Amino acid sequence: MLERRFFNIVITYTTVWVVRRAAVHTKMNRPKVLVSNPTVPQIGFDLLQKYCDIIRIENENETKEEIISKVKGVDAIYWASRLKLDKDIIEAAGPQMKVVGTMSAGYNHIDVDELKKRGIKLGNTPNVLNNAVADIAVLLALAASRRIHEGRLKIENNQWDLGSQWMLGQDISGATVGIIGLGGIGQAIVKRLIPFEVQQFLYTGHREKVEGKELGAKFVSLDTLVRESDFVIVSCPLNSETEEMCNEDFFAKMKKTAVFVNISRGKVVHQPSLVKALRDGQIFAAGLDVMTPEPLPPDDELLKLPNAVIVPHLGSATKKN
Repeated sequence: MLERRFFNIVITYTTVWVVRRAAVHTKMNRPKVLVSNPTVPQIGFDLLQKYCDIIRIENENETKEEIISKVKGVDAIYWASRLKLDKDIIEAAGPQMKVVGTMSAGYNHIDVDELKKRGIKLGNTPNVLNNAVADIAVLLALAASRRIHEGRLKIENNQWDLGSQWMLGQDISGATVGIIGLGGIGQAIVKRLIPFEVQQFLYTGHREKVEGKELGAKFVSLDTLVRESDFVIVSCPLNSETEEMCNEDFFAKMKKTAVFVNISRGKVVHQPSLVKALRDGQIFAAGLDVMTPEPLPPDDELLKLPNAVIVPHLGSATKKN
């Protein structure tokens, strides 16, 4: 589709633009670029090949050792790997490397501090995936609050009970929805939930935002948000400040009727604490697009919980994107 082509062109030009600048700086006509995984769409390869000599990792299950063996002397890395781009790989590339482009909005899989130390530019794809990820956040909030997974299990086990008080869920209309991280995705979530007649939106972060006021959302502390929200939706980046932020103390503060949704990164959550909170009825339910590890083992405790709606990191997985 045209939109997908545009997305791929945008992310590739991020790399090409800086690589061409690097070429001028180093007086090279065709810089060398390592592409870390063969799953990058062909249009990305085609565009890069107009300007660069490509060193391509052919194995979809690439190893760090394989990347290090091929990265020496490159001017840029086009990073689309499940691995972390760390100091070892950056050092192996050499001092001539000028840029890293990543096919993602997030960059927690890249050692940004190491890039900064070396003056290496980083290009990512902010805002491109906001709508798709916001859609799945709403889907998970509704599915978890209305016990969709648990209902499916009842069908499979022939445990239907059509009484009027059977399988009652939580309403999102009239609820307080708390958004942790009111960036582009967080704002898109609020816009989608306004028609659901949510009573109040809360958000938290480093500072109050103009966009928050425009959306009618109230800026509060994390503690206030967790205690007062009927739905807690995590859409913040993963970093040293947010890693395992959603821990045992966090879930203990939530309402027992509250629904937890994470479309951020799995490591924002201390997963054993979430499992315990769901299993013990400390919170009502959870909807998760991300978890730790990924892929999640089929015997993981999360998958045994009827009040956990889990999808395999599908937030941006639409044909448009």
